[in-house]
Amino acid sequence: MQEHMMTAGVAERETVPQKLYGALRLLNRIPHDLIALVARLSIAAVFWQSGQTKVDGWHVTDNAVYLFQTEYKLPFIDPWIAAHISAFSEHFFPFLLVIGFASRLSALALLGMTLVIEIFVYPDAWPTHGTWATCFLVIIAGGPGRIALDHFIAKRFGRSA
Repeated sequence: MQEHMMTAGVAERETVPQKLYGALRLLNRIPHDLIALVARLSIAAVFWQSGQTKVDGWHVTDNAVYLFQTEYKLPFIDPWIAAHISAFSEHFFPFLLVIGFASRLSALALLGMTLVIEIFVYPDAWPTHGTWATCFLVIIAGGPGRIALDHFIAKRFGRSA
């Protein structure tokens, strides 16, 4: 009883900045595992949905190739090849991110794709691409978290993901 009264008395004497600091310290308790999972799933969805617009079943659409010829106009690569690489990458790497396998490599690959889009296709879309890049950098720098195959494989072999 006496201890409870002392704790309550101390809490009442905290200043507003101290209370705010205490509340902000709670944000440090958000686990990286949760942040990485949200980053992996959300950015995977963005690229998966984009990939879906390029295919009909197992085939890259003529419209996708046409977009690479007329709108995207990537230098140094044939539009047909670019459309196929893009469609594959937008399905393969998001799938790996969702299951958490080769997560850092997958994030790095899609970050590279994002940089190509930013530099050569839509340079004015940097706020969107910056948001995507942030998700990738969370995964690249901090790993995929414990809710990932990478974690279980690393744990099995006594390494960190």
